[in-house]
Amino acid sequence: MPRRYDPERRQRIIDAAIRVVEEQGIGALTHRVVARAADVPLGSTTYHFASLDDLLVAALRQVCGEAGTTVEGWTEYLDRDAPLADRIADLLAAYMDESRDSDAARSASARGGGRATGGRVRMEYELYLAALRRPALSPVAAEWLDSTLDVLGRYTDTGTARVLGALIDGLLLQLLLTGRPFDRDEVRAELARVTGEPPAGCPRTSDG
Repeated sequence: MPRRYDPERRQRIIDAAIRVVEEQGIGALTHRVVARAADVPLGSTTYHFASLDDLLVAALRQVCGEAGTTVEGWTEYLDRDAPLADRIADLLAAYMDESRDSDAARSASARGGGRATGGRVRMEYELYLAALRRPALSPVAAEWLDSTLDVLGRYTDTGTARVLGALIDGLLLQLLLTGRPFDRDEVRAELARVTGEPPAGCPRTSDG
C-alpha cells in the first residue's frame, strides 16, 4: 500500500511535542510518546526528527515565534505612553494571564477541544533552560536572549536593557517555582529600581 500523503504530519509532531512538554515536562519526551500524542506512526517522528534534540529545537523555535510569545509582540505594550516600568509590568501581567488562560484551555483540550495556545510560561522556560544540558538548543536560546535585549534596547540604554532582561527572567522563574500570584505593583516597583523611575503615583522631579 502506498504511503498516504500527509503534508501536515511534521507540524503535528511539533505541536504534539509542545503539548507533551507543557503537560508532562521534557523528561517525558520520547519519540514514542510524541508519536502517540500526534497520532502518527513511530517511524514518522524519527523520519522528520532523527533525535529528540532536533525535535526540541523545532519546538523551541515555534514557541519563540508564536504571537503570544515573540518578543516583537512586546511592542504592543512597550510603545505605549507611560513610564517604562509600567509598560513592562503591564506586559508581564498580560503574559502571565495568557499562561493561566492556556492552563484552562489545555484542560478543555483534554476533554476534546483544540490545542491550547497562549503564554505557557512554564513550558517556555523549561525549553529555554534545557539548553543548559542540551547544546543543540543553545543557539535558539541565545537568539531569544538577543532578541529580548534588542527590543528592550529600543526603549533604554544597553546596560539597563541587560539588567531588565535578567530581572524579568528572574521574576518569572520565581513565580513559576513558588506558585505565588503575580503582583503587578510589586513587579512594577522592582522594575522602577532599575529604570530609575519614581514609585507609582509619584511625579518625577525636575533637575531644575
